[in-house]
Amino acid sequence: MTSELNNTQVKSREEFRKTRDEEKNTEKEPKKKREGKLRIRLIPIWIRLLLVVVLFAASVMIGVVVGYGVIGDGNPSDALKKETWQHIVDLVNKDVKK
Repeated sequence: MTSELNNTQVKSREEFRKTRDEEKNTEKEPKKKREGKLRIRLIPIWIRLLLVVVLFAASVMIGVVVGYGVIGDGNPSDALKKETWQHIVDLVNKDVKK
């Protein structure tokens, strides 16, 4: 029974692809050209960049306060004082000057 195949059912791959492509082309309507759509951004790019910089600076400051105050057992408000950072720089550069 399997040797008796109907010749209309057996197609080569190329014939199958060709008929499939023809069916797709007849089903689809020609695509209309998209009109240029003007995109209005809710938040402009320059505000986004400024927002990223501000959020980065805020996260660094919060990290310094948490690191100095909670992990380092110091006063969290001292972490933002210039004298604290000058002391840290002096400790780091102490060995370099010798």
